[in-house]
Amino acid sequence: MSNTTPYVLVLYYSRSGATADMARQLAAGIESIAGIEARLRTVPPVSTTCEAVAPEIPDEGAVYVELDDLRDCSALALGSPTRFGNMAAPLKYFLDNTSSLWMNGALVDKPACAFTSTSSLHGGQESTLLTMLVPLLHHGMVYAGIPYSETALLNTQGGGTPYGASHLAGPRSDRSVDEHERALCVAQGKRLAKLAVALNAMRQRTS
Repeated sequence: MSNTTPYVLVLYYSRSGATADMARQLAAGIESIAGIEARLRTVPPVSTTCEAVAPEIPDEGAVYVELDDLRDCSALALGSPTRFGNMAAPLKYFLDNTSSLWMNGALVDKPACAFTSTSSLHGGQESTLLTMLVPLLHHGMVYAGIPYSETALLNTQGGGTPYGASHLAGPRSDRSVDEHERALCVAQGKRLAKLAVALNAMRQRTS
């Protein structure tokens, strides 16, 4: 990845691997658009033990996010498994500590989207996506869902919503992302990347 090419930050928390797989599919969609790159980042788990400290580098997968990753991104894709119809605590904890970016308006007018994975079909996919939208709006971001022009949205038998990509992982969290869910992740990544490129060009013309 170059230091000058604009990037979409794909920021997620994943416990069983499904959300991480979705993040990679969104990244593939982003990378298919010229002029922008994907940057995969995750967040450390939250421990109830005060003395517990997460390693600085995870054993596998994406590295941990830093505030600069969020500050300097051209767009944000936010992913989390569902926890009682809401995002997982580790992702919420990170977002709760972005007040400095909010005060400086660092994310204003940047496009964003959300994606999620649940164990059951009616396990809170849409409510999780909607609650993930709230802090993005507080940051002044421009939210982009999935339009019904994406035919996979009409044909999916698992996840997939107009609020964002979703995945039905099953009660044991062992159901793989299927072809329709994958197509929607890629489509959402492409749409977000196109918006980021267009808004970057607009900002350059007006600056």
